[in-house]
Amino acid sequence: MGRTYDEWIAQQDQAVVAKTRAGDEGNKVLLNQINWIWVNNLMNQKADLNPSSAELLDWVTSGQIDAMRK
Repeated sequence: MGRTYDEWIAQQDQAVVAKTRAGDEGNKVLLNQINWIWVNNLMNQKADLNPSSAELLDWVTSGQIDAMRK
């Protein structure tokens, strides 16, 4: 199996993570916030830091992140 969300986020630029999560730190991470980090990584030639589709699916189905909020 791949990385957990916590393992993956620890490998990211924490300034980017803080900017992405600003004002929403009290809630569970949203898939859209991960997508923002993903695009940022792509734009900065750091695609190797992005999660695999299997990891994303695991994070959503295991409840590590939310796909959306009600």
